[in-house]
Amino acid sequence: MQRFVFPFESKAMRHLTILKYIEEIARSGSLRSAAEELNITPSALNRRILGIEAELGVEIFERHPSGLRPNIAGEILLDHIRQQLADMERVKSRIADLSGMRAGHVNIATTREVALYFLPEIIKRHLAEFPAVTFGVNLMERGEAESSLSDLSSDIAIVFEPVHNRDLQAVYTGAQEMYCIMADNHPLADREVLRIYDTVDYPLLLPKRPEGIRTVLDAAAEKVGIRLTPALESNSLDLLRLMSQDSEALSFSLAINLRPDLEHDRLRAVPLDRANVRPGTLVVGHLRGRALPVAAARFLESVARELGARFA
Repeated sequence: MQRFVFPFESKAMRHLTILKYIEEIARSGSLRSAAEELNITPSALNRRILGIEAELGVEIFERHPSGLRPNIAGEILLDHIRQQLADMERVKSRIADLSGMRAGHVNIATTREVALYFLPEIIKRHLAEFPAVTFGVNLMERGEAESSLSDLSSDIAIVFEPVHNRDLQAVYTGAQEMYCIMADNHPLADREVLRIYDTVDYPLLLPKRPEGIRTVLDAAAEKVGIRLTPALESNSLDLLRLMSQDSEALSFSLAINLRPDLEHDRLRAVPLDRANVRPGTLVVGHLRGRALPVAAARFLESVARELGARFA
């Protein structure tokens, strides 16, 4: 299949390639690791960087035995590079949209609560409709996902209980009900609803702090004067859920992360009383003031529309 070539691609793309080299070195902190990722020899990559430094008349990396780290001049250059790369993605996406290609790349930063079922499902549907669009998905801690919008490494953030809201332009904000996950023969399995103090007599499988689920549960426990002592802590929500199988241990999940076929794992989900455990907040958005590339903007609209329909 013949690849569509933008009219300005040859010179501009060569320039952007060098910028991507610099960004990859800064990200990995290692010339060798960056060279492997970029499919170039370390010596060739080093020559490119030395050429850039000669052109600028200043070094942009500090060389250490452990690797390379951007100095102040390098940080200034990196900020320019990220702006350039983001602008180019936006331009390419808009031109592709005009040409009917519906192409582009979408970088998503998300917390773990969204990544297991909701996000894969909606990405698969989007790829079926727009096969020329590509995706990058990064699982991050609360706070990190929002921050990644500011350095333009992410286009979209989907975050449960966000920490930083100042630069996050929300296109969807909604409540997420909390569920307690347990074996289908658990003593609490027949309850229609649970309060937080109903759970403390059983082994608790809790996400590590600062996960949003843990934040909401800790706040609910503190409100009624109890302390949640985990039998197991993990940042793997899958592990916590499966540890509830065939045991008295309890794990927790948001509505968006409930597996559709829980009964196949011999598990049951019982909602926590909203009056006792407040629903957490799920926010979807982008960097305030940034004009997103067409591909990212279109996907963001799809996410907001789907969430609005599911959790109206």
